[in-house]
Parts: sequence; structure tokens; C-alpha cells
Amino acid sequence: MISLTGMWRTWSTRLPLVLLAAASLVVACGSSSTTSSTAAGTQPATSTAPPRRPGVERYGYRIVQSHPHDPAAFTQGLTIADGQLYEGTGLNGQSSIRRVDLRSGAVLQQAALDGRYFGEGIAVVGDRIVQLTYQTEVGFVYDRKTFTRQREFTYPGEGWGLTYDGTRLIMSDGSDTLRFWHPETLQEIGRLRVRDGDAAVTQINELEYVDGVLYANIWQQDRIARIDPRSGVVTGWIDCSGLLTPSERARGTDVLNGIAHDPSTGHLLITGKLWPWIFEVELVRKPS
Repeated sequence: MISLTGMWRTWSTRLPLVLLAAASLVVACGSSSTTSSTAAGTQPATSTAPPRRPGVERYGYRIVQSHPHDPAAFTQGLTIADGQLYEGTGLNGQSSIRRVDLRSGAVLQQAALDGRYFGEGIAVVGDRIVQLTYQTEVGFVYDRKTFTRQREFTYPGEGWGLTYDGTRLIMSDGSDTLRFWHPETLQEIGRLRVRDGDAAVTQINELEYVDGVLYANIWQQDRIARIDPRSGVVTGWIDCSGLLTPSERARGTDVLNGIAHDPSTGHLLITGKLWPWIFEVELVRKPS
């Protein structure tokens, strides 16, 4: 039986807009559109900025280029290794790992999961790809070159996001807690709770580790957290509202999910579930 949480997470509910009386107009800095991401569409994401705290940086973005993306890909993981873009997709019967050509969006290589598995986050560890599944408590390890499955492993609870910091795998499960795994044994070696001031940051989704910083999608929100992986403290927020136009939102796109860092340019690649684009962006720091 699928839990209510699972049903909500799998498909975003179509929600009506609620007009907040006396609320100030929020304009997304760095947006490619004059329309906020909370405009009419299928995605119940919110771009409402949290209260400002000293020491927490705020970022918008500048789109460098928009790359085609398979609009049928329910993106759960995104990463670059040795110039190759890898993607993990979800939904039962549609889950896969892929190697994708960034410029054209073409799927160059693919391995499908059995229909009973709902694919989740992926991470590249050397010559291997590690993939999570949502609620089946099973993960898979593949040969990165051939996509041949090498082994499977188990873990308790749900699997959401996954990344590799060069020493440990970092995994999210939808809560405010990150798990750390040994990259060879895939056994848990630690946990860390994520906080923005005194507030717990929950619904942590797809992850990307870049130069000592952990970037994290927050499910159903149009913002990305920058987290110190040593302390769990949120050091910044990236406002990603406005990446899609209202008409693109209305075509059945789902939530923002998918962060990859391209070391050749220093840019971030950002996409979402069923999105038609991968956006190559530069971060733009907002005035404090």
C-alpha cells in the first residue's frame, strides 16, 4: 500500500492560488521571467523566503544557457563525473539510470529498474554509480562504464537524495537528518541534523557536494539550501523561482529537483521532475 506521504511526493497536487491580503509582492531576483514560480501550474512549490538571519547568504541566479531535457524524466538524481552527465529517474515502471548529452538532451546510455522499484538519488563513486530507491529499502551499485549491475544493498527507511564528498556518501531520507555511509561497505557511519537557525530543515531531497558545501533541494520548494556538512548549519539559500514560465508550469511539470556542478565552468545545472530544460546557471549574491 502506498502511504499518503508517498502519494503526495510522487505527484504534486494541483492547488489553487491563495491571495494573501496585505502581503508584500515577492519578486524573484535573477529570474528569467517576470512571473514568480508560484504562478498557476501543476507544482505546489513555494518560493517564500525565510526570515533573514545574520550570516545566512541569499542568492538568485543568472541563466547562462538552457539545455534540452527529457520532459518524461522524473528526475531524482543528477551529477557530473569526468565531463559526463548522469541522471537517475523515478516512478514505478519508469525508473532508470542514464548518461545524457547535456547539449542535446539525448539519452546516450540507460539501464532500467524493475517495475517494483521507484528510483531515487544517485552518486558516482570512482568507477561505480550508486542508486537509491524510495520505499523498498534497497539500493543498487552499477559499473559506471557498462551500467552492469554489480550488487545490491539494503538500508532502513526511505531513500531520497545521494551525493559523494570524496570520502563518504551523504544520503537524505526526507527528514531533517543526513546519513553518512562508507563508500565501499555502504554501511552507515554517522548522522547529522540540518538547521536554519533554531528551525529544523525537513524534506531534504536531491543533494550535490561542491568544494566543502552541500547543496540540497527542499521538496516542494523553489529554493536550494547551502549546508555546511560539518555542522549541519544552513549557510545560504538560493531562490530558484521563475526558472520555468507559467505556460511550462501548466504542461504537467513537477517539483524542482536535480543539482549538478560542472567543474569545467563552475556553473550549476538545475532541473526538475518532468521539466523540459536543464538550466545552466551562475549564482548571484543578493545584497544583505
